[in-house]
Amino acid sequence: MVLDGFDLVVLGAVIPVLLKSKDLGFDPVGATFAATISLVGVGIGALFIAPLSDRFGRRKLLVACVAWFSIFTLAVVIAPNVAVFGAFRLLAGLGLGACLPAALAYMNDYAPAGSSARATTRTMTGYHVGAVVTSLLAIALVPNWRAMFIVGGLAGLALVPFLWLMLPDPVSARQIIPAGAASGGASDDGASQPPSSASSGGHKLGLRALLRPPYPLVAVGIAVASFMGLLLVYGLNTWLPTLMAGAGYSMGSSLTLLFVLNVGAVAGLVVAGWLADRHGAKRVVLLWFGVSAVFLAFLSVRMQNELLLDAAVFATGVFVFSSQVLVYAWVSQLFPAHLRATALGFSAGVGRVGAILGPAVTGALVAAGVAYPWGFYVFALAAVIAVAALAFVPRAVARERSGR
Repeated sequence: MVLDGFDLVVLGAVIPVLLKSKDLGFDPVGATFAATISLVGVGIGALFIAPLSDRFGRRKLLVACVAWFSIFTLAVVIAPNVAVFGAFRLLAGLGLGACLPAALAYMNDYAPAGSSARATTRTMTGYHVGAVVTSLLAIALVPNWRAMFIVGGLAGLALVPFLWLMLPDPVSARQIIPAGAASGGASDDGASQPPSSASSGGHKLGLRALLRPPYPLVAVGIAVASFMGLLLVYGLNTWLPTLMAGAGYSMGSSLTLLFVLNVGAVAGLVVAGWLADRHGAKRVVLLWFGVSAVFLAFLSVRMQNELLLDAAVFATGVFVFSSQVLVYAWVSQLFPAHLRATALGFSAGVGRVGAILGPAVTGALVAAGVAYPWGFYVFALAAVIAVAALAFVPRAVARERSGR
C-alpha cells in the first residue's frame, strides 16, 4: 500500500519539473497523457489481473505484481520521450493495480471474524503514509525527477524477497478459512456465515461470476460508490491547493492544507474500521459519505480563522478518504473468499475511472474560472450519489445466497 501511495504522488511531484525543463519533450498534452495512461494501467490491473489471485493464490500474484511494477518503474528512468515514458507507466500500473485488491483480499482471508473492517482500514493507512512520505521525498530529491523513480523501483524490488519468504502460500482462497470468516461471506457486522453452495466445489470464478444472482445489484451499487469515492480522493489530492488558492488563501497555506487533509485520512481510517466492525459496515459507510458531503460543502465557505479552516480540512480528510476504504471493507464482507479479490478488483478498477475523471472535471472548472466554490459543490454531490447507490445494496449477500 505504501507503493500505491508512492504512485499516487510521484507523477504530481515530477510533472512540474518535466514541464519546466521540457525534458523528454514534455508539454501540457504529454503530461495529461502520462497521468491518464498511468491510471488506465492501474484500472486494467485491478479489473483483470487481481482476480487471478482467486485462482492461483494471493502470495504468487502479489510477488509477481510487485516485481513487475518495480521493474517498469525503474524503466521510466531510461525513457527517451513522452510516449515511452507513458508506456512504461502503463505497464507499471498493470502490476500495481492488482496489488491493492489482492493485498486487501489476503488480509481479509486471515482476519478473525468480526475484524475485517479494521484489517482493511489499517492496511490502507499505508496508502496515505506512502503519499506523505513520497511528498517529503520529493522535497529532498526534486528537481532530480529520475531519482524519484529509482527510489520507488528499488523499494519495490527490496520488498519482493520479504513477500516471498514471509507470507503464507495458500494455493487458493478456498484453503484459507482460519476463523470461519472466509468460508461463505459475512454479514454486515462482520460475523462469519455458514458455507453455502457457492463456496463449495464447482463455483464460478472471475468477473463473469459477478453477473450471476445475487451479485448484479451489489456490483452496480459498489461500482457507483467506488467511482464517486475515488473521484473524491484523486480530485481533492490533485486540486485542493488550487481550489483553496482560488478562495483567497495563500499558496503556502493551501499546500499545508493538503498535508492536513492526508493526516486526517490516516486518523479516519483507524476510527472508521473500528466503528464498522462494531456497528456494521453499511451503516458506517453511509454515514461517512453523508458527513463527507456536509464537510465538502462547508469548505466552500471562506473562513477567516486559520484554526477553524485546518479543523474543517482535517475533518474532511477523516471522512472523505476512509469512505472509499469502507467500501472495500464492505466488499470483503459481502463476497465469499473465492470471489473476494475479483470483487475488490472490480471495485478498484471501476473506481479508477472516477480517479481519471475527478481531476479532469475539476480541471475544467478551474479552466472556466469557477472552481471555487463549484468544485466543492461537485465533490459534495459525488458523496451524495455514493450514499444513494449504497443504500440499495443489501446488508448481507451471503444470507440471501445461502437461503436460495
